[in-house]
Amino acid sequence: MLSVIVTFTFAVLMASLILTFARLVKGPTLPDRVVALELIAAIVVGIIGTYAIATGVPDFLDVAIVMALMAFLAAVGFARYLEKGGLRDV
Repeated sequence: MLSVIVTFTFAVLMASLILTFARLVKGPTLPDRVVALELIAAIVVGIIGTYAIATGVPDFLDVAIVMALMAFLAAVGFARYLEKGGLRDV
């Protein structure tokens, strides 16, 4: 039963990753692309967490936590860049 749930979860995460990547490519503005990158990072954290559950190796959860922290810091850095008058529309 767990393998069916893990497979379904991977399928949903991959579909959302593909749709988010399409939003990343399409744009239309730079902040939209940054939000898409943040969502991709969150989806990757979900994939890593699901993989940790599927394999039974809890060490992957540390990787997911580090990935989430790095994504958060990147979002804060980019928000400060935009606040200081960086590029708005590219």
